Amino acid sequence: MKQSLLLYLFILALVFNIFTYAYYSKQVDFQNTQTDKLAKRCQSKETEFKLKLKEANFFTLENNEKAQYYFTSNPDQKSNITTLIPSIKEALLAFNENPNGNPYTGQKKVGLNNFIINKIKVINHRWIIADFSDGENSGEVLLKYFVKENNTFTFEINQSLVFPKK
Repeated sequence: MKQSLLLYLFILALVFNIFTYAYYSKQVDFQNTQTDKLAKRCQSKETEFKLKLKEANFFTLENNEKAQYYFTSNPDQKSNITTLIPSIKEALLAFNENPNGNPYTGQKKVGLNNFIINKIKVINHRWIIADFSDGENSGEVLLKYFVKENNTFTFEINQSLVFPKK
């Protein structure tokens, strides 16, 4: 009786081991297929994101070869694009220190605070779009810029608007 009990326990343990092995091997295969699906989905989303980013950055000086050619072909305008864009941004943001606010927002003081420029996007060799606010009101301005000797800049306001409050 003791031998048959041990035999039954051995067979039962063997069956448990077989079922456990089958369960975990299928679980590993399932997790591998899930990981592969997730990797493919992430790769397609990454490709989609890169295309959207490329489309969104179409109107930038960094990606516009024709606008870059203006700076490299003109002997008076020998500028490096990678240093030119931060220089333009710094020059425009320096006007935020003006006690009357940044004059290149194109707007007069509306509330208690002055309008200052927050974000700048250099579109091409001639245009800049900038976001400005006074803490309560905000707007956008389209500027024309010119690069002078020694990388000094002049700016002209083309169009400016303040968004209505919600």
